[in-house]
Amino acid sequence: MDATVSKRWLLARLYEPEQTIIDCRFTLGKPDAGRESYEQEHIPGAVYLDLEMDLSSPVGEHGGRHPLPDPQVLAARLSKLGIGNDSRIVAYDDESGMNAARLWWLLRYLGHEQVFILEGGFSQWKAEKFPVTNHQPVRVPSSFVPNVQPQMLADVEEVRQVSEKTANVGGDASSSPSTRIVLIDSRANDRYQGMNETLDKKAGHIPGAVNYFWKDTQHADGSYKSAEELEAHFAGLDKDREIIVYCGSGVTACPNVLALEKAGYKKVRLYAGSWSDWISYGYNPIATGDEEKPINL
Repeated sequence: MDATVSKRWLLARLYEPEQTIIDCRFTLGKPDAGRESYEQEHIPGAVYLDLEMDLSSPVGEHGGRHPLPDPQVLAARLSKLGIGNDSRIVAYDDESGMNAARLWWLLRYLGHEQVFILEGGFSQWKAEKFPVTNHQPVRVPSSFVPNVQPQMLADVEEVRQVSEKTANVGGDASSSPSTRIVLIDSRANDRYQGMNETLDKKAGHIPGAVNYFWKDTQHADGSYKSAEELEAHFAGLDKDREIIVYCGSGVTACPNVLALEKAGYKKVRLYAGSWSDWISYGYNPIATGDEEKPINL
């Protein structure tokens, strides 16, 4: 089954007991806005998880602006919300799916595959006259036991090595494609090129990374493009190559991970600390401008 579900699909299953709906709305710079919006109205039965309080750990010297939460801490939070290993989870937000995708990725990182993202988010749900409520459900605690999948992650040391190799290789066609890993920067192109940085202390990108803006994986209405459309979007990337995806803080990279997997790419990992972690090491190099995307390598 696809990682995304339609509004009518969810409506038909709204009250199934094995399902938990999770509201992930969050606004950067307004940390209380998401919870306040949830308390005002949400999809019936939905519980709330906060990007910074629940889906991230406290910010430190390294790890980026949204460090990954401790698996046991997140598992305890899920258990308290009545989510177990057999639960089916549908996540939504109002930010083009980026926070819902963060939860989607995190749950899969904890070994939970039954997790989906609602196409279009809350505003479209409400605009199409589907039911909303301000009632907060009472949840019976369950037991969520994490089965962490470390192979889904890339750390800063590996990204540093990949960057060095990619920058040194450049466009050398004699290098072996099987030994080369593609770095994908998911941010808007102006931030990638270092022309406009409003969130992090330094501008630019990791040397050797190519730019695929995460919102380009979606239609104007916020729905994900089809597998065929996404294959065309990522055309030139060999499906046998390993891919490491990053963004500013490890959140908007997640929709790109989802889109790549939907397009048939199987070797996709997340650099969770992303750009904000990379620049926390003063000796890491920074590139600006554009870099040529691979073509059938």
